[in-house]
Amino acid sequence: MAATPIVLVDGSSYLYRAFHALPPLTTSKGLPTGAVKGVINMLKSLIRQYPDSPMAVVFDAKGKTFRDDMYPEYKAQRPPMPDDLRLQVEPLHACVRALGLPLLCVEGVEADDVIGTLARMATEAGRDAVISTGDKDMAQLVNEHITLVNTMKNETLDVDGVTEKFGIPPNLIIDFLALMGDKVDNIPGVPGVGEKTALGLLQGMEGGLDTIYGDLDRIKTLSFRGAKTLAKKMEAHREDAYLSYRLATIKLDCELEYGLDDLAIAAPDTAALVELYKEMEFRAWLKELLEGGDMAATPHADEKDSGVAGSDLFGDSIAPVADKASGKGKTAAAPTPDLEAAEEGDEMPDALPPREERNYRAITEQAELDAWLERVRNATSLCFDLETTSLNYMEAEIVGIGMALEVGEAVYIPVAHSYLDAPAQLERQAVLEALTPILADTAITKIGQNLKYDIEVLARYDIAVAGPLADTMLMSYVLNSTATRHDMDSLALKYLGESTISFTDIAGKGAKQLTFDQIALEEAMPYACEDVDITLRLAALLMPRIEKLGRLDEVLRQFEYPLIPVLARIERNGVAIDPERLHVQTRELTEQIHDIEKQAFELAGREFNLSSPKQLGEILFEEQKLPVKKKTPKGAPSTAEAVLEELALDYPLPKLIMRHRGMTKLKSTYTDKLPQLVNPTTRRLHTSYHQAVTATGRLSSSDPNLQNIPVRSDEGRRIRQAFIARPGYRIVAADYSQIELRIMAHLSGDKGLLSAFADNRDVHAATAAEVFGTEESRVSSDQRRSAKAINFGLIYGMSAWGLSRQLDIEPGQAKTYIERYFERYPGVATYMEDTRQLAAEQGYVETIFGRRLYLPEIGSRNHARRSAAERTAINAPMQGSAADIIKRAMIDVDAWLAGSDGADRYDAMMVMQVHDELVFEVAEAQVEDFMKDVAQRMQNAASLDVPLLVEVEQGDNWEEAH
Repeated sequence: MAATPIVLVDGSSYLYRAFHALPPLTTSKGLPTGAVKGVINMLKSLIRQYPDSPMAVVFDAKGKTFRDDMYPEYKAQRPPMPDDLRLQVEPLHACVRALGLPLLCVEGVEADDVIGTLARMATEAGRDAVISTGDKDMAQLVNEHITLVNTMKNETLDVDGVTEKFGIPPNLIIDFLALMGDKVDNIPGVPGVGEKTALGLLQGMEGGLDTIYGDLDRIKTLSFRGAKTLAKKMEAHREDAYLSYRLATIKLDCELEYGLDDLAIAAPDTAALVELYKEMEFRAWLKELLEGGDMAATPHADEKDSGVAGSDLFGDSIAPVADKASGKGKTAAAPTPDLEAAEEGDEMPDALPPREERNYRAITEQAELDAWLERVRNATSLCFDLETTSLNYMEAEIVGIGMALEVGEAVYIPVAHSYLDAPAQLERQAVLEALTPILADTAITKIGQNLKYDIEVLARYDIAVAGPLADTMLMSYVLNSTATRHDMDSLALKYLGESTISFTDIAGKGAKQLTFDQIALEEAMPYACEDVDITLRLAALLMPRIEKLGRLDEVLRQFEYPLIPVLARIERNGVAIDPERLHVQTRELTEQIHDIEKQAFELAGREFNLSSPKQLGEILFEEQKLPVKKKTPKGAPSTAEAVLEELALDYPLPKLIMRHRGMTKLKSTYTDKLPQLVNPTTRRLHTSYHQAVTATGRLSSSDPNLQNIPVRSDEGRRIRQAFIARPGYRIVAADYSQIELRIMAHLSGDKGLLSAFADNRDVHAATAAEVFGTEESRVSSDQRRSAKAINFGLIYGMSAWGLSRQLDIEPGQAKTYIERYFERYPGVATYMEDTRQLAAEQGYVETIFGRRLYLPEIGSRNHARRSAAERTAINAPMQGSAADIIKRAMIDVDAWLAGSDGADRYDAMMVMQVHDELVFEVAEAQVEDFMKDVAQRMQNAASLDVPLLVEVEQGDNWEEAH
């Protein structure tokens, strides 16, 4: 082969293969992109492999071809192109052109024919060519100049390779295809002739169709199975065989407007690529472009990190990012955001200057510090960020402080770098003392990214942060909670087009990763300065957008910002737990898990690993022949939780597996782990609450995740028994009762619901009376249970089928219940339909207080995705409004407990927030009065058309307080 062969890429083949081989990948706006990413990854690999070669990427043109005229049934059985694939064709074409690659589409013929014609031209010119394809039909083109490369399988086929793989040389491939036919393309072939028979014919007759039909009697002398009766069948289908031959033959004489010399690769159109990668949210490639990397020659970032070979078509590059860290610093991997340009009319601050022109410096002398702090005291706002030894706010030690007052200028004050030969630094305590009055100055707005972390770390040094707060993480979250992750790296890339220095760039990875105090000042300084510089720029960009959109400014200033110090206090308060109680439960769970395994082995007839999806799939679907409900992207029967839940309704083994999973999760996540999370100094558990993770405004928590402790099982409730109060105190839990149903009544204005809540009636009994046509006093427990399922199910968009499974009734009966519900509560039906229409028109829904949830798939052509978005549209205003109400309650209760009327009266502190519940630790003698007062304050957190009801209980532990 020549050093620089011509490379001909079968774009259509790879587009289909990428689409079907990969799990769905979509942007935050619902645009499917997985197939585009797969093909572009392959093209980049080819460019690296053949850096100096001419190249063409060939796609099928729209419309019919000459084969349709030859045989109208050609490809007639092929299903239409899936919508999610059709949407990716034009973006892929645009990417190919922007990469500088010649893109060819010729009407009236297929991509194979164009490639075949170019391959013939190459052969006639004595030039070598590589055809990159996964299509076996292309093997007919292979000769001494033409080679096939299958990038998906890392396979190369020359003449000998084709002969070895197919058992026949390239010149018999068309005959091979003609005999077998092709169900996908609807090429008839000879009925009954499969791959083995076709191969036996061609090898035994030592020739193609002409040889076979020239001596049909010889077929019966061949040794393969069925040879004795095959001649008659061949004769009966002679016309089909030759028609199939013509259909399978790649055309080598297409009329083309270009020749081989027109296939040179042009320089990439960087500006066009930036816009395309923004739209499709290809973060790693966009980062390479912004850093000035060579898009064609540079390996994908994920390939470099994971060791994926350059010839691997997909590698790990499209694996969705699962991490949901709330955004402190730059240690968490970022998602694939869209790099949004500023909307027209936005107030735009000056752009960040290039890195080499930014005024970043370290302050290590007292005179420099004095001069800088004098500037800060005279400023109206300060952007600051702590660099620390840990992300754990209860352990982190301050290493340095980054500060900025203007875009493009920032300082870093190192105070505790501890590596060998570290430069002279200012003394930490002296610097913090100088900063204390500045941070407490209510005339200076404090700007940061995830300020809660900085506030908590400073609190350990007895430093309070006061005054107006401005947090870019929360700005982004309130602006659009679903558009991107809200860590600084993602926001810089999304809104500024800025690729930032990552923590791993300066600290390394894995077990040998340095802590910040071990990082040399010349690396630490630009990292820290960039943090505050980017944050200041983001604040100036995001706030004008927020102020223009409805009541988002109010959401930010009335809910999210005031909640920052409240959450910081709750986290630092922590909650006491009883480790011994958890150790006992761990031992009991271990025994129960062992018993479940023995029962499962008996049902399966053999031992197996209950945690292995592969072994479980073999047991359930191959050995026990259970129905396959869903398949994995690779085609294997799925053993996902939703599948097992459905199977568990009818089969005992999946039910055991579900119980086993629940038990092992309880053990590993809670009973084993919670004692390990106890802080050795405070002897309490300190979770982390996240304001910018969920789509609807609800808080989430981690280390531990308090929101996911199961409450429907006895074992789950027992875990709550381990959450206790200090000696002399009691646990008080205050929970909003049926808050989402009350919000539904308020939003829908339905008279029936409003009346039930206004009269303080049992709303589930009232619904049962309406649906089942009976008096409330006669409603049975089963009827009330069914009504409760309907009430909550409709909030979450449950279908009649879902309700039938939950209540174990026929779908038709469930449908009748739902129809009757809407007849009795017409305001609910109207609200739901109006909400669907409004969401489709404007692309978002709002809570009572103006928080927005954008719905990128509300207009999707995919019915399942659109339906899911519609269900979200109905539920989000209720779930989001409930989240807003409890946030307002937390802010008010915190202020009350800190103020003169609360602090003087109660020895109490807030220790947890879980869903619609606040948990307190209260002095025993004050519990009864406290319960009355806190319920009143929480009920006054919002004024709705129905009364809010708060149920308050107390006990020695969290479970008793329910």
